[in-house]
Amino acid sequence: MKKLACLLACAVLAGSFAACGGSAEQITMEPETSQMKAICELAVMDCYYHNVAKFKEEDAAGILFWQKDKHFWIEYSGVVSLGIDASQVALEVDDTLVTITIPEAKVLRCQVDSNELSEDSYIVAKDSARISAEDEVAAFAQAQADLEETAASDTALLSSAQQRAQDLLEEYVQNIGEAVGKDYTIQWVYLDSADSAPQPEINSQAESQNSASA
Repeated sequence: MKKLACLLACAVLAGSFAACGGSAEQITMEPETSQMKAICELAVMDCYYHNVAKFKEEDAAGILFWQKDKHFWIEYSGVVSLGIDASQVALEVDDTLVTITIPEAKVLRCQVDSNELSEDSYIVAKDSARISAEDEVAAFAQAQADLEETAASDTALLSSAQQRAQDLLEEYVQNIGEAVGKDYTIQWVYLDSADSAPQPEINSQAESQNSASA
């Protein structure tokens, strides 16, 4: 994945050379929003989980004082994809100042692997009432919800997913800068996940070799 930004930059370069008849002096390329969105779409982090979800329904069977609860667990595995919503990525280029607006990383996709579920995946309590197929379906839905909640609350993984996208975007800008002989400065603007309001900006220098002065 570290080569992703470089490959995309090379693809843009190839198109620029073709359009300019192969002359490097005619290149007017700069970072593009579409390329950055493509990077974010491919910079998704897949996380694999193995967990146990609890299912309990009180007084599910019997009458009066002979009622029983349904009580069992489902052991499951699943995949959660964390990353940046590429549709919210925005770009502004003012000479050598590149302002990139991105949202916080979030859960993009979440799926419990139903193919790995079997009878052994359901652990029924000794005194539980009989478990039906409908109960297993409900437990599966609960497992799906639990999986997404677990991933959404994992701030460390979400931070890693966001940093991964930012690193690739910064590498992409550096590659463009090296190609056209500019030292770009990146200014990050973060969108709050609650209301998509811009948060305090953080500046970082995207260092590149200025070929004109080399």
